[in-house]
Amino acid sequence: MKVQALFLIGAGVAFSAPLLSDRQASACFVVGTQVLPSSVVDSVTAVQGRITCNASQKTLSGVPDVTSGGVSFSSINFAASSQTPLEFALSKFATKIPLATTDLAFFESALDVYLATEAGIRSVGGNLALKVPKFFLEFQVSRIQTAQGNAPKAAGLQVDHLLGKVTKNAAGESKALLDQVIALAKVLA
Repeated sequence: MKVQALFLIGAGVAFSAPLLSDRQASACFVVGTQVLPSSVVDSVTAVQGRITCNASQKTLSGVPDVTSGGVSFSSINFAASSQTPLEFALSKFATKIPLATTDLAFFESALDVYLATEAGIRSVGGNLALKVPKFFLEFQVSRIQTAQGNAPKAAGLQVDHLLGKVTKNAAGESKALLDQVIALAKVLA
């Protein structure tokens, strides 16, 4: 009985170890060895084909600068600003009026580099202050898609759900900034 239990435990380790190694080997931005949450692994899988890394330029927590669709993380790095994360996100990732005329491709590329950088930071156990602008970008992508007639079907990608993610992660931000985000959630055209 003990031998079978050890075999099963060993089999579990054998099955999980290659998945971690394969993921890390194929994603140039996952530079550490910390186990990633499944939602982050899903993000890695989703974006890694669109991401290139500049190993000679490091950003947060030693993660290489990443680029997607011509947008580099270093060019939209909230931490390089004197603004709070939400203040930065509101100013840097503002949409056009009418909303449907906003360049969705830019916002998707910006989100890709934030998702990749977050995965890299998590892989080294670094600070996750980038969650506020990352969730704000997801929120903006959802708003733009909705305005363009292609609202996300998945509950976790819908505007109201992402509004909650932004406000929860930005709880320490000023009420005025949070009110701006809440107002944006009502503008979907």
